[in-house]
Amino acid sequence: MPASTTLTATSLHAGYPGEPVLAGVDLSIAAGRPPQGLLGASGAGKTTLIGVLRGDMKPSSGQVTLDGRNVHKLRGKDHRTFRAAVRFVSQYAMTVVEPRETVSGRLDHASKVARKGGRTHAVSPAEMLETVGLGEHFLGRRMMTLSGGEKQRVALATALATRPEILILDEPLTAVDPGMRGEISSTLRDVIERLGIGVLIASHDIELLQRLCPQISFLGEGRILARGSLEEVLAHTEHGEIRELAESAPQAVQRFR
Repeated sequence: MPASTTLTATSLHAGYPGEPVLAGVDLSIAAGRPPQGLLGASGAGKTTLIGVLRGDMKPSSGQVTLDGRNVHKLRGKDHRTFRAAVRFVSQYAMTVVEPRETVSGRLDHASKVARKGGRTHAVSPAEMLETVGLGEHFLGRRMMTLSGGEKQRVALATALATRPEILILDEPLTAVDPGMRGEISSTLRDVIERLGIGVLIASHDIELLQRLCPQISFLGEGRILARGSLEEVLAHTEHGEIRELAESAPQAVQRFR
């Protein structure tokens, strides 16, 4: 796929029976552009939006396109190409289904996904782990023996293994020790810039978004209420949801004002 690969959401409406969640969301993530954050309180619809972007959930109206092609209509080879080029790391990535699965096995599987999607590379599993601050000795570890933070880091390494054009992260470091988040964020920022990956980070972690994302979109009331730098977004206190988030984390907010 070309360096200009773009994932676009247009007038998205989505939700569940009797429970509308998204009410007209417009968003664009492009390779080669700086990472952008998706900020919002818990329950604002960030995970629902990501489910629609991924193609797991069909919008009631509006559409998601990858370079103009409707994601929900991709089939066969085109769908495999999409899954390799646009990678997702969920906040539920710590789930381990196979007790015998090793870190090496998970990374090898990611490489196979990359090859099936037409993406070949010469990055070793050890290099993948190094990106997220884990040593080579983790390769033989079973996934079920890892801590929550270690599983999240392996999930991030797995997504980066396909050398994606676009990376969508949903609360990617919630289980990582606070002392390690800054280090991982710095390394991740360098990798994103070097590879030209377009990134969307959905989180209510103000400090994480400040470290990684020059531009923020605030999701509330089912739509994007404000866009801009973190400081600019937090200034939109006429919106109750933005005001409530700022009031709930006064110390973090004060550092960015």
